[in-house]
Amino acid sequence: MTVTDTSRGTGAAATSTTHHRHAFALLGSVQITLIFTLAAIAVPLPEIGRAFGLERADLILLSAAYGLTFAGLLLFGARLSDRYGGRRALTAGLIVFAAASAAAPFSPGIGTLLMARFAQGAGAALIAPAAMAVLRAVFPTPTAYGRAMATWGGLSVLGATAGNLVSGVIAELLSWRWSFAVPLAVAAAALALAPRLLPDTAPSRGRTLDLPGALLATAGITLASYGLVVTDALPWSSAGVLVPLLIGAALLVAFWYAERRAGDPLLPPRFLLNRRRALALAAIALSACATAMTFVTLSLHLQQDRDWSPLATSAAFVPFAIALLASGRAAGPLIARFGPRVVTAAGLATAAAGLVLLALTGLDPHAPYASALLPGLVLLPAGAAASFAGAAVLTTHGVPPERTGLAGGVLNTAMELGPTVVFAIVLTFGSDAVSLAATGAVLALAAALNLRVQRTRPSRPSSLPQGAMQ
Repeated sequence: MTVTDTSRGTGAAATSTTHHRHAFALLGSVQITLIFTLAAIAVPLPEIGRAFGLERADLILLSAAYGLTFAGLLLFGARLSDRYGGRRALTAGLIVFAAASAAAPFSPGIGTLLMARFAQGAGAALIAPAAMAVLRAVFPTPTAYGRAMATWGGLSVLGATAGNLVSGVIAELLSWRWSFAVPLAVAAAALALAPRLLPDTAPSRGRTLDLPGALLATAGITLASYGLVVTDALPWSSAGVLVPLLIGAALLVAFWYAERRAGDPLLPPRFLLNRRRALALAAIALSACATAMTFVTLSLHLQQDRDWSPLATSAAFVPFAIALLASGRAAGPLIARFGPRVVTAAGLATAAAGLVLLALTGLDPHAPYASALLPGLVLLPAGAAASFAGAAVLTTHGVPPERTGLAGGVLNTAMELGPTVVFAIVLTFGSDAVSLAATGAVLALAAALNLRVQRTRPSRPSSLPQGAMQ
């Protein structure tokens, strides 16, 4: 009788573990797809411009449209997730995201395509924090959730890499319109599988939506981000930059003061004043900026200076993807052994070394790929993946379950705003080489601060969820 009971217990545990793997795989695929969609039109952007007869300013707006609504609505999406329950919010976001992805490839002009990209971003802003809330329900214990976050942190940079790789292949072999088939297929599959694989999450009925805070945050982030984005086409002194930038900044200041007085604030100021969490969010923003800058700079360099095709440009980033995957798999055991603080700092330092190498040798059009580009294209993703993994654990450590959506919203906001804000600033330094080197220096400084300032470490997750990356 004892043997039978043990066998049943073992079988139940194995079934539970398998179910958790499948749930993680579904949520992870959705998270990867959100960032994939952000990068999906980066490589074929010149082809889209030729198809619609677009000027540079139009291309910049089209490139930024998804990220503007994604970043602008994330905090409100986080509140909706906590208020109504993660799985319900996830389902609603997936429906919006899928509908926009289905409409985008049939766009007859820039206006329709812009609206589709804005709608995709709105859906993503609801999906991202909701997915983290559901993930907390899948792994309810702090140790299991910490292991899951160690893997989760590297998924976004994996999505960005996949977007750049796959979009180039699709643009070369088919058409840029087919790039939207991937997010549509993943969203449709997630909608079909979510009721069976994902647990329902309890809503926080007693919480308000804080609509004034949501309006101030959304408008402030969107306007300020737009003002920074258009600095690539307009001078900083122009009205097109200064007006949205100043209005956006004023709205964000108003948001901060409003949240300090709100009874149930959208973003409690104390949440960001936590020193450990603030440094982790800075690490996420900087790592996201480093990878985004590298993709944009090298994609243009390879196609314009070296006259490479989109397919060859995508192939150049294959070592980037391999290093990223290898570092992502190693991050969990490293966090278990050394702690997330050390792994975050080491990742930032490694990524900084990769950026400096690219700045020194990677932009010479006559330099060999293997010796000039490849070392940086390996070091940067290896460091970024480790930094994302460690910082994700630090950001979410100690967050109560009812605030998981908020943690997801803040984490993804840092990931979205990092490339926008930092990229716009470093572009003023001059050449691409100087911008890459300057970003590398900032990452090195952030690595030193993470080691120096973060004295208290959260509990170390013992290992990743078994099979989480499979």
